[in-house]
Amino acid sequence: MSRTAKLAVVVLLCLMALPLLNSAPQASMATEYIFDDPALERMKAQSNDSTTSNQLIVRISHDDMGPLTHNFTRVNELLMIETAITSSSESNYSLNHDAVFLKRLESPISAWQSALLSRNKSMVNATSWGQVLQPINQDGWCGNDALLSEQIAFQATLLMLPKNSNLGVACPEFAGALPSQPPQANEIIWLVWLDSSEMPVDWLILNDWCKDLSDNSEFQFEPAGVNMLFKEAERVAKQDLSQILPVTALILFALLLLFLRDFKSTVVTLGSVILVVAAVMGSLQVLGYQFSVIDGIAIPIIMGVAVDGAFWYKSSRKPKHEVRNILLLAMATTVAAISLALFSPIKAQRGLALVMIFGIVLDWALTRYVLEDFYFNSRRSSDNSPPSFSQMNENKRWLWPSCLTILVVMALTSPTGVEALDIEQFLPEDSDYLDELSDLRDIYIIASGTIVFITLDIDTSDAEDINKITRFRTQFDQHPSIISYDTGLTKQNLVLGIGETQSSNFSALYENTSQSVIINDPWLRVNGDITGGMIIAIIDGENSESAYQFLLDTQDLMATNNVSGEIGGQLITGIDLAKSFEQTRIIQILAAGCAVFVIAFGLTRSPEKAIRIAAGTIAVGIAVDGLASHFGGRGVNTAPAVLLGMGFAADYLSHASDKMTSWKSDNFARWGAAATSGLVFVTVSFSEFPPAKSTGVLLSLTILISVILASCLAFTYPNHRLLQEE
Repeated sequence: MSRTAKLAVVVLLCLMALPLLNSAPQASMATEYIFDDPALERMKAQSNDSTTSNQLIVRISHDDMGPLTHNFTRVNELLMIETAITSSSESNYSLNHDAVFLKRLESPISAWQSALLSRNKSMVNATSWGQVLQPINQDGWCGNDALLSEQIAFQATLLMLPKNSNLGVACPEFAGALPSQPPQANEIIWLVWLDSSEMPVDWLILNDWCKDLSDNSEFQFEPAGVNMLFKEAERVAKQDLSQILPVTALILFALLLLFLRDFKSTVVTLGSVILVVAAVMGSLQVLGYQFSVIDGIAIPIIMGVAVDGAFWYKSSRKPKHEVRNILLLAMATTVAAISLALFSPIKAQRGLALVMIFGIVLDWALTRYVLEDFYFNSRRSSDNSPPSFSQMNENKRWLWPSCLTILVVMALTSPTGVEALDIEQFLPEDSDYLDELSDLRDIYIIASGTIVFITLDIDTSDAEDINKITRFRTQFDQHPSIISYDTGLTKQNLVLGIGETQSSNFSALYENTSQSVIINDPWLRVNGDITGGMIIAIIDGENSESAYQFLLDTQDLMATNNVSGEIGGQLITGIDLAKSFEQTRIIQILAAGCAVFVIAFGLTRSPEKAIRIAAGTIAVGIAVDGLASHFGGRGVNTAPAVLLGMGFAADYLSHASDKMTSWKSDNFARWGAAATSGLVFVTVSFSEFPPAKSTGVLLSLTILISVILASCLAFTYPNHRLLQEE
C-alpha cells in the first residue's frame, strides 16, 4: 500500500475521532438503554401521561424521627412545602436547575387535602385533625360511596405510608383503625417524576434537591428507589472506566515493551489502539448512537485484542502473506462469534457487540493496511536465524482431544439455572444503596412490590371488543400474585388503570375509569383517537419465580380472551429475558460455532481446519458458560462474556490452524499476545461495576483456556520440514 494511501487511512480515522474533541459521549444506565420493553415504549409514544413510568422515591421523616402524620402541625408544614414546590413561583423549596425540572409529585398529604376539600374541609385553616375529621365519615375513604379524591387518598395511604401503619380514616375497616383518627406513621414517601430538556434525565439531581429541602426545613428528605440505584450503578461504572483505562494503557505499554523489546513499535502500537478506540466512539456518536455504560466494557476489550497484529508480524517467523491470512481469519472468526450478540433480545448486549465488532474491524484494517510493513520490517535480526523445533508433534496429538474433553466436563458439571436481570446485578454486593433498597422494601409496599404495565388494544366502536377487555380486566383482578389489602369485609387489589363495567359500550367503560395515584390517564391514543388502554398491577417483587408465573398466566389470560397487547415492567422484563436466555443459551453457543465454521471454511477452504476451529470455539463457549455459573452466577449479564470468549478462542485457534514455521517464534507470538490481553482483562476484573468485573474474570480465564487449547491444536499439524531441519 502506498504511503499516500496509508496516510489517507490514518487521516480518516482521525476525522472519525474528531467529534470527541467537541464533547465526550454521554453514557447512561437508564433502563431503556439496557433492554427493550415494548409496553413502556408504547406508553411513552401513545399516552398523554408521560409520567407513568420511571418514578423516583423520596423518603421523608422529621429531624427528631418522631411522629409525623398524626402531628397536625408537621403535616401542615409538609403541605406548605409541597404547595411551594408545585407553585410556579420560586422558593427555597423549588427545584432550580437549568435542564431538569419537576414533572409531577404525588404525596399522601396532598391527596388527603384533596379528599378533605371534596367534603368542604381544609387542613390549611385548621389547627387540629379533629377539626377536619368532624363530622366523622364512618366509611372513611375506602367505602363504597367514597368520592374519587377519597379513593386516591386511600391509594396514596396504602402505597406511601409504611406497611402495617394505622390507616385511620383512610380505611376504618382495618383492625385498630378509627374514622376519627388520621393515618399514623413516623415517615412517608413522595413519588416524584423528573423531566429534562436533555435526555436522558439526570436523576442524580434529586440528591441535590433533597439536600436543599432538608437544609431549608425541619424534615429529612432522602432520595431512594430502583431508578436512583441505576444512576448509582452508572456512577460506579463511569468511575471504574476513568480509573481502569489509564491503568490498562500503562499495562499495555509495559507488556509491549517487555515482549517486543522495541520502544518505537510499542509507542506506535499503543497509539494505534487509542486511535481506533477514539474513532469508534467518535463515529458512533456522530451517527446518533446512544451509549450505555455497559458499552464501556468494550474499550479495554478492543485494546486487548488490538495487540495481536504487532506480535504476529514482529515475533513470528511466518512470511508476510501467512501472517496476513491468519490475522484475517482470526478477525473474521472473532467477529462471527461476537455477531450472535447482535441478535440478542437484550439491547445492551446488542450495543456492546456493535462497539466491539466495529473496534476489532477497524483495528484489523489499520494493522493490515498501515502498520503491516512497519511491523514486518522491524523484526529483530535474530528472527532470521534457522528455525528450530524442539519437540515432535506426532506424539502429542492426544493433547487436543484431551483438552476438548476437559472443557466439556467443566460445562457438564456446572450448576444449572440463570439469574433474573435486576438492579442488584449492576451494583457491588457491599453497596450501601442495596442495603437502603432492602430497608425500603421491608417498609413500603410500592418498593417491595414491582409494577407491571399492560397495554391493551381497544376498538372503541366494537361492543364485543369492549366485552373482551372488561372480561379480561375482571379475571385479571383475581390473580393471587397481585398485592391486596384484605380487611375481612372488603378486599382492595392494587390494580389501576382501565376500570370495570357491565356495559358493552365504551362510554360506560370510559366513565368507570378514573385516574389514580400512579396513573393519571390510562388511555393510549394515536392522532388523538383512543386505540388502547393501560392496566397497572403491583405484584410481589421478592419472588422472581412467582413473577414469571404471573407473566405466563397473564399471557394465557390475554390469549383466552382474545385480547392483544404487551406486558412490561422492569422485573417482569428482566425475568422474561433471563428465562429466554436460559432456554436458548446453548443454541446461541452452537449458532456462534456454526458461524465460525462457515467463515473459517470460506477463508481456508479446508473443512478439517474449519471443523477444528469451530469445535474448539464451541468447547470454550460451553466451558465459559459453565464457569460463569461458578463465578457469581450465570445470567444475561454474563452472556456477552461467553460470546466474547468464543471470539477469543476462534482468534487463537485460527492462529494455530496452520502449520508452524517455528515452534519457538510462533508460540512466543501466541503466548505474548495472550499474556498482554489476559493481563488487561485481569485489570478489568478489579472493577467495582459487576458486569465489568464478571467480564474481566471470565475473559481472563478464557484467554488462558484459549491459548492452551490453541497450543494443543498446533501439535496436530505435522511439520516434517522442521523435524528434518532439527
